[in-house]
Amino acid sequence: MQDSFSKVRGMEFPRNVIVGHDVLKDVVPLSRQLGFGREGVIITGDNTYASAGKDVEAMMQDAGFDISVHFTGNATEANVDKAIDDSRSSGARFILGVGGGTKIDIAKLVAANLDIPFISIPTTASHDGIASGRASLRQDRGPKSIDAVTPMGVIADTAVIMKAPYRHLASGCADVLSNLTALKDWDFAHRLKAERFSSSAYSLSLHAATTILENASLIKPGVEESVWLALRPIIISGVSMSVAGSSRPTSGSEHMFSHALDIMGKGTAMHGEQCGVGSIMMMYLHGGDWPSIKWALTEIGAPTTAEGLGLSDDDIIEALITAHEIRKDRFTILGDNGLNRISAEAVARKTGVIG
Repeated sequence: MQDSFSKVRGMEFPRNVIVGHDVLKDVVPLSRQLGFGREGVIITGDNTYASAGKDVEAMMQDAGFDISVHFTGNATEANVDKAIDDSRSSGARFILGVGGGTKIDIAKLVAANLDIPFISIPTTASHDGIASGRASLRQDRGPKSIDAVTPMGVIADTAVIMKAPYRHLASGCADVLSNLTALKDWDFAHRLKAERFSSSAYSLSLHAATTILENASLIKPGVEESVWLALRPIIISGVSMSVAGSSRPTSGSEHMFSHALDIMGKGTAMHGEQCGVGSIMMMYLHGGDWPSIKWALTEIGAPTTAEGLGLSDDDIIEALITAHEIRKDRFTILGDNGLNRISAEAVARKTGVIG
């Protein structure tokens, strides 16, 4: 007799995603709709509290919720532990993450540790973690992507996000564009190493990236509609990770290049900016249409060169040489041995990343 089928797979998605102008006020009805308790904690920073957190606190308190505010900094283990302790001592039954990527990452990790729900309320859109269950924790060897918890709801107010420096939105778009090489790497690993593959996650991630690519000329600073155009694919990109059960559809060799730069401690570029430049070079290695990625980044206003990232030519070459060492568990176009110095310099020069 044939054994019964016993395959099991769980996927967690945001229950409600609200995107648009002046939707910050929806935090009260959404919190009630989701059945939150009375006590909650807002995890935010000084600047993000001023831009949105203060309003969220006032609206929630006026509606009868008992809300406290925890101010935090970068997503380090120490800051996460302090946020967990403060949230636990306040008796929090839900978390509102109000801020950029680091504040939302801390909110995810606190919610996961305390086993309570949270709502993601981004004030910037600098990467695709707004709606994902993954969090990036800063460590000595660069950021580490770890499992956390998917937000139960997302409230993305385009009017709030538009007030943030445009560089953040451009970085978020660059991060999603870099899916194009992450997907090439995933397909490569699937064919060569029989790595587990999800066509649904692949399709979502590809749709997000091609949407940014097709609308690149419409994404400009100071235009709220640009925020609207960018947010949907940024959120969809995050959802693709929930479908895959990992960051595979959005993170490949281009992210390894970015993390190599982080470990080197060079430059002042944002995560998405580094991934965008990395994607140009990794698409060249795949033999794909790297000029389209470079064109889209230029249209959006994201960096495409070492100089744009605030780096030297040698920094780029060194990151390319060491990138394959970042995640030994993730097979990419860089292979197991990576690039030598001659190959790394050739790739960077041929794509115009270095002069």
